[in-house]
Amino acid sequence: MPPAQHGTFFERLKSRLSGILGEDARAIIPRLVKTDGRRHAAKYAFAFLMMFVVAAATGLTAYLMKDVINKIFVDRNHAAVWLLGGALISLYLIKGVAGYVQAVTLAKIGNRIIADYQRRLFDNLLLQGVSFFSRQHSTEFLNRMSTGAAGARAVLDLLITSIGRDALTLVFLIAVMVVQEPVMAFICLVVMPIVVLGVRRLIRRARQVVMKNFLGTGKVMQTLQETVQGIRVVKSYNIEKRMRARMDENIRDLEVGLNTRARVASRTGPLMETLGGMAVGLFVIYAGYNVLNGEKLPGEFFSAITALLLAYEPAKRLARLNLDLAANLTTARYLFDILDSAPAEDEPVALPALKISRGEIELRNVSFEYRAGERVLRDVSFTAEANRTTALVGTSGGGKSTIMNLIERFYEPTSGMIMIDGENIATCSRHSLREQIAYVSQDLFLFSGTIRDNIRLGKPGASDEEFVAAATAAHAHDFIMGFEKGYDTEVGEHGAQLSGGQRARISIARAFLKNAPILLLDEPTAALDAESEKEVQRALDELRKSRTTLLIAHRLHTVMSADKICVVDDGTVVETGTHQELLARRGRYHAFYRLQFDDRNVANG
Repeated sequence: MPPAQHGTFFERLKSRLSGILGEDARAIIPRLVKTDGRRHAAKYAFAFLMMFVVAAATGLTAYLMKDVINKIFVDRNHAAVWLLGGALISLYLIKGVAGYVQAVTLAKIGNRIIADYQRRLFDNLLLQGVSFFSRQHSTEFLNRMSTGAAGARAVLDLLITSIGRDALTLVFLIAVMVVQEPVMAFICLVVMPIVVLGVRRLIRRARQVVMKNFLGTGKVMQTLQETVQGIRVVKSYNIEKRMRARMDENIRDLEVGLNTRARVASRTGPLMETLGGMAVGLFVIYAGYNVLNGEKLPGEFFSAITALLLAYEPAKRLARLNLDLAANLTTARYLFDILDSAPAEDEPVALPALKISRGEIELRNVSFEYRAGERVLRDVSFTAEANRTTALVGTSGGGKSTIMNLIERFYEPTSGMIMIDGENIATCSRHSLREQIAYVSQDLFLFSGTIRDNIRLGKPGASDEEFVAAATAAHAHDFIMGFEKGYDTEVGEHGAQLSGGQRARISIARAFLKNAPILLLDEPTAALDAESEKEVQRALDELRKSRTTLLIAHRLHTVMSADKICVVDDGTVVETGTHQELLARRGRYHAFYRLQFDDRNVANG
């Protein structure tokens, strides 16, 4: 098809679909046909051929009923018993094999489509910035990945099976009725449009119900996930009853929505039953009268009535097609909403890699705001010298963690620049920047899997010697070997099988293994007891050697040995110096220090 004609075809398709199914169809169906339809065109064509065989076999079965009645029961032809019986057995065998091949082919195509969309969705999520995830609950992504991908598959399945199986089957069966009983065929052609027009009224309602069900499913998943992840808070605060009530409400709303969907979807049934029964009744009266008057043989009657009865199911599916498409288009749209979101971290391949010679970090007049008009950082400027430790201290919410987020380019500064060895990090690829940084946060996040799996994330191709050396340097090897399975011990979800101190040392071992020249430490000991903190601090002291280290800490005794301390208050650096210098100035740092130590310690400091 020439390009101009091709474009015209899809424009006409969009316009027609929009009129019937709404904007979702106008946007999504042509897109699916042009992408997944083209990609799997050969397999769809093969499945379509098998459907043609099924439809033809169904039509021939109805047609042969004429000879079955006339030759066997009227003419009492013994040879016809074997011939017609064998023909019917062959037709059903062919129909069964073709139906099986068609179903398996469509299932494989559908599974590949779902897998492709799930991969694409996950890849797209990985290219999004951190702010993208902070705006949405994680269960929403799970819901979109499963329900949305299945909806996209179902749309194509409905289109191909409706045309290849149901429509073709109806064509063959109506042809049989035209040959055997033309009046019967006319009745069917009148009844079918009435059913389709009746169903069109339900489409808008179906879209609303499906949207409500999608959101309801997300709420159930959200409540379940938060309860499991926060089970210690749930137990500690005795809020089981409250969480149970919340889940009951979500499930009840979802149940009501599903029941509404069932009612809307089932409304086509009575319409089909009523009109189908009217068609059969009228035909029996008409054909029976002709047979009794001798104008027709019984075979024509039975052939046509068989065709009519066999046409019921495909006609019913076709009558529901718009309704089913509307439901699946609604869920597919949730998938495409994510796929079409612009990836915040999608960068040109030509971006240069960051090359580090010393590892000096410099912030020049950096300002930042998460939301317009709510500035978090204001003209922040300081330098973290190479191979030295620079500590950031100050009140919570002052902007310390935001500074680290900007260095990792999780966010971009509103104004100002961040330089590493004199090179603006905004002009380099994020991948190369993050390759040069090891990060240990207060969250101490571990992935499901073994201790070995989590440490190896620092350097997947590390040798066993490097791996063990990193764990040893992090003071983790001894406690790991104390487990029955050693490094193959499962850590559980978020590392729940391990203590806070153990999770911290595994995170530090991961940073040791990465061996990056820049180290970012965001309060890794904040949630630890004194004994665990002592062990972790020893590991951190080892890790900081010969690295440019930026450290955030609220406990000032962990930053006293830092080469430089920057006091961050209300989004700006208000003091800079060593521990002794800042105490001597008796400014903000001195005030923080007095809050944590008694007057005798201040005097001795």
